[in-house]
Amino acid sequence: MRVDRVRLLNFKCYGEEELRLERGVTVVHGVNGSGKSTLLEAVFFALYGSKALGDRTLDDVITTGEEESEVELWFTHDGREYHVERRLKLRGDRATTTKCVLETPTETIEGARDVRREVTELLRMDADAFVNCAYVRQGEVNKLIHASPGERQDMIDDLLQLGALEEYRERASDARLGVKSVLDGQREVLEDLRAQVERKEEQELHDRLNELESRHADVVSEIERFESQREEAKNTRDTAADVLERHEETREEIAELESEIEELRSKISETERERETAAETLRDRKDEREELADERDELLEDAEIDASDEDAVESRIEELESRDDELRDDLEDVRVSITEYNGEIERLREAASDLETQAEEARSEADELESALEDDVDAIDQRESKLEELDAEIDSARAAFDDAPVAFGEAEAQLDSRQSEREELVSTIGDVTAEIRTVENAIEEGERLLEEGKCPECGQSVEDSPHVDVLDDKREELAGLEERREELEDERDDLDERIERAESLVEAERRVDRLEENRENVAQLVDEKRDALEERREQREELREAADEYEREAEAKRDEADDLESEVADARAELGEINGERGEIKATLETLRRVTEIEAERAELDREIETLRERRTDWETMNDERRDQLSAKRDRKRDLESEFDEERVAAARNDRQNAEQYIEKVDEKLTELEEQRDQLQGRIGGVEEKIEELERLRERLEAVEARCERLDSLYDEAETLQTTYGELRTELRQRNVETLERLLNETFDLVYQNDSYAAIDLDGEYRLTVYQKDGEPLEPEQLSGGERALFNLSLRCAIYRLLAEGVEGTAPMPPLILDEPTVFLDSGHVTQLVSLVESMRDLGVEQIVVVSHDEELVGAADSIVRVEKDATSNRSQLERGEPPEAALLASE
Repeated sequence: MRVDRVRLLNFKCYGEEELRLERGVTVVHGVNGSGKSTLLEAVFFALYGSKALGDRTLDDVITTGEEESEVELWFTHDGREYHVERRLKLRGDRATTTKCVLETPTETIEGARDVRREVTELLRMDADAFVNCAYVRQGEVNKLIHASPGERQDMIDDLLQLGALEEYRERASDARLGVKSVLDGQREVLEDLRAQVERKEEQELHDRLNELESRHADVVSEIERFESQREEAKNTRDTAADVLERHEETREEIAELESEIEELRSKISETERERETAAETLRDRKDEREELADERDELLEDAEIDASDEDAVESRIEELESRDDELRDDLEDVRVSITEYNGEIERLREAASDLETQAEEARSEADELESALEDDVDAIDQRESKLEELDAEIDSARAAFDDAPVAFGEAEAQLDSRQSEREELVSTIGDVTAEIRTVENAIEEGERLLEEGKCPECGQSVEDSPHVDVLDDKREELAGLEERREELEDERDDLDERIERAESLVEAERRVDRLEENRENVAQLVDEKRDALEERREQREELREAADEYEREAEAKRDEADDLESEVADARAELGEINGERGEIKATLETLRRVTEIEAERAELDREIETLRERRTDWETMNDERRDQLSAKRDRKRDLESEFDEERVAAARNDRQNAEQYIEKVDEKLTELEEQRDQLQGRIGGVEEKIEELERLRERLEAVEARCERLDSLYDEAETLQTTYGELRTELRQRNVETLERLLNETFDLVYQNDSYAAIDLDGEYRLTVYQKDGEPLEPEQLSGGERALFNLSLRCAIYRLLAEGVEGTAPMPPLILDEPTVFLDSGHVTQLVSLVESMRDLGVEQIVVVSHDEELVGAADSIVRVEKDATSNRSQLERGEPPEAALLASE
């Protein structure tokens, strides 16, 4: 795996930054607190999300004062390119993930959990394994050494994927115990089933079933005999019921005939009354028809139309309607003319008003321009005074350079130079402080060992050690370092004063630039005002001329509107004449139309008279038919009354009563027999169910016996599998321990040039022992602080090599990342750390990233990334630098 590019937005101390990482060794260099470690944390966070934050939360990731944060990571794994993007947003007091996407060559995965699971499967390590193998975080250099053997064993087993074998062994053990539990339960079930089968067989169920079936057949035969007799009684009852029913139907029909006879009489009387009423209405309608004829003759006489001419009325109506249409058209033309005249008059007067308004607006605008001209003249005078003031301020600001050590325009370059000097000085003070802390730690450790009677340098007994005077050398070195730091701090204070002076000169230069820019702007405004002054004068005269023209046009339009008023009066007079003639025509038309209405009303009365005559004839025919029906129904009633037989009805009633009493007794007996039959049937069913249950118990017994045999076999297989996983884990651990011990000794020999130590031993439980040249064993805790740190880094690198060799070609290892590995190292051990980094590069590690403020590590780098923090914005910035060798070649 190789990290190609990382982009940050509002991530902790970073604003918006982007960095590309190359193959080989990359050193991220900068002073303490500049944000070096944060850059690595961003890569770790992009891969594993919140799992990479430890005890911290997402709120700690977003830059203070910002609402959102983004991290993007591009990396290459096994020759394929991947891209992961995470976005965070503050919602109230909490930060939440709003986007988490991993783009692979084949698919896009969304969601924080799915992305983390995919990365874990891709790298074959989760977040904990990542920091235990590839990512040595700041302050965790001695993590593996300080861990207990059990913790160290778990961490390394997980990295070497032996923990999975232990998990499989535990699963096999759990499966074995589960099978044993199930097997014991099934054996108990087996014994219980055998006991149940024996109890069922002792009940002689088949004999009991035969006896019950025989008794059931006798009861069924008795039920069939009684049901046959009950059926005969039902037939007798039904025959008597038919006779009684026919007798009842005859009585109902006689009653119905009496009702129909009475209804026919009523209808005949009602119809006769309707015929008399129709005769009276017929006489009234004839009288109305004569009255309408008289009215028609009077109207025709008033209209001077011959009553004998049938077409005269229609012809006169057509003639009058035609004339009315002509007058209506003339009326509409006159109205349109009046409307057009009025519209034109209104338009002319509105146009005149608009022109007068435009004239007023033009004169008002001209007056405003007159006032603005006066204001412009005053503004020009004020700005010319402002130019004189700016000239004086510029001369005053330039006077600050009269006794300055630099000329005007060179102050910012001098300030940059002073600040660079101060940064180098502060970095040197930091390095000296780090060396002081290292020496103080070494003195403290040496004093502790000396109190225990051991050598402060190698940890051996004082009698056998040649290094007992090392504490005095360390104390002298400490005094020299502290004196050197005081000198550097004095030099820094003096440099701060010079920087302050340079900053005041830079501010003076900037003030001159601002004043000159302001003067140029004011001068430009004065020129623009003068040009605009003449334009406004011309515009004022044009507005006054336009106002005069608007007033002349308004007066002409008002004269034209007055001329049109007289034409409107003539049109209104013509309109009155047309309306008078149309009134006369309307009255005549109403008279003639009433004549036509009278003709229609007389025709309607003729139709009604004819209808009444037809109805009277129909009603007479209807009554004749009803009288015939009345006679027939009276004859039918007499026939039914003659058929009535009382003795036959009494006999039928007696037969029905006897049959119903017998059926009632038989039903009681049948109910008793059916209850006996149902009880026997239920007992038969119960015995059959017990027989079926016995068969099911026998089948279950056979199935449980077979299941117990299979569980016995499965228990043996699980026990064998558990033993196999345990033996395989032990074997693989021993093989890995041997390989890891070899790689650890190779790595330690490559970087540690000290005749005091001979070898490192790693046993099967991952206990570490360091052997001196004389064969004396030492625990890693007995080494000095720098030796322990270097020893732990060697162990980390050895584990990294073992993993890389174990999965090469299937899951390439992630970059080897070392975050501030020199914290506990003195200058000699830093040199050995450089050797360790170079050896890992020579062994084929594709990408190594080292975060440090130590200048010695820069020499081992293929590329350098410098991190600086802006003191004003408190934001870290990235800058790619060149290794010393590249810089030297460039200078040559």
